[in-house]
Amino acid sequence: MSGPDRRDVVVLGSTGSIGTQALEIVRRNPDRFRVVGLTAGGSRPDLLEQQVAEFAPAFHGTGEDASVEAAAMACDVVLNGISGALGLRPTVAALEAGTTLALANKESLIIGGPVVTSLAKPGQIVAVDSEHSALAQCLRGGRAHEVRRLVLTASGGPFRGRSRDDLHEVTPADALNHPTWSMGPLVTVNSATLVNKGLEVIEAHLLFGIPFEAIEVVVHPTSVVHSMVEFVDGSTLLQASPPSMLIPIALGLGWPDRIPGAAAPVDWTSPEVWEFIPLDDEAFPAVRLAREAGAAGGVMPAVYNAANEVCVARFLDGRLRFTDIVPTIERVLRDPGVPSDEELTVTQVLHADAWARERAETLLALPTLPTGPETPETPETP
Repeated sequence: MSGPDRRDVVVLGSTGSIGTQALEIVRRNPDRFRVVGLTAGGSRPDLLEQQVAEFAPAFHGTGEDASVEAAAMACDVVLNGISGALGLRPTVAALEAGTTLALANKESLIIGGPVVTSLAKPGQIVAVDSEHSALAQCLRGGRAHEVRRLVLTASGGPFRGRSRDDLHEVTPADALNHPTWSMGPLVTVNSATLVNKGLEVIEAHLLFGIPFEAIEVVVHPTSVVHSMVEFVDGSTLLQASPPSMLIPIALGLGWPDRIPGAAAPVDWTSPEVWEFIPLDDEAFPAVRLAREAGAAGGVMPAVYNAANEVCVARFLDGRLRFTDIVPTIERVLRDPGVPSDEELTVTQVLHADAWARERAETLLALPTLPTGPETPETPETP
């Protein structure tokens, strides 16, 4: 029996964490994958040059426009490993081209919402987030009407177990010291605030069509169980592996086929305890806020994401306290000037994204963050 045909792959964000690991998978499996396009943001030009020399893609470039062009290329798989809202236009380009989209850029799905899902053919989007890859694998074990709920696991980040009062003085170095994962700065800070988990709740809703009330979050510090699906008969299927993005990336490139030897499995000869802890919504209200934004729909997820990206940049620059990130997001979401349109389009999403960034910057430029009817305080309890 012959093996799977070799797939032509485009990697967007090739010099980032996801991109470099994707190229590691390609490097180890030259019979399965061939790189035909590489793009990057431009912050590591020497690395991109090395990648181009090694893989000799038909196209390479830097910046958003280059990524849109590469995403529209004739190929088998586009891996979108771009960070943040800049991934939206390349995601749309890949879907319009009819190519399988291995999606690590969750923001493009979240902010695009129905704009993105309406373009996607069944099975065209393959999740690369470890949690959503886990859910997709577990969902193979039952039929849609048999699913009771999805359970997303969260490591809890570096501040798990701390109260809100304990978090006022944490530094960027503290937030970037993730206990189990090695990621880029935006995603790492998002993991520390649990904004990342809030975004993943919206992503799970959009990917799998599961209502928000049937999507739960549980803290799992060791990050060995990547997520779970609970079925109506009381059984739960979970996907487990040591913390590594290599498995979901390889599965994204090869879906629905697995790539042998993508990463090391769990060592069942060593004793290990898997701990699961309820989420502390009071200390980490970002998930609650994301549910509200996701349920509101329209441009609200885009506003949530954009305001957060501004706040994270400010925090990393030492100009914003860690505990002011999520309250600022909420103030932007509650602002009466939030753009509103009946029919969502890419243009409207990008307009809302720009508005939210400007509004967040305006709020953060004030001597003190305002309170009052227009920009209420974050509630102490959900």
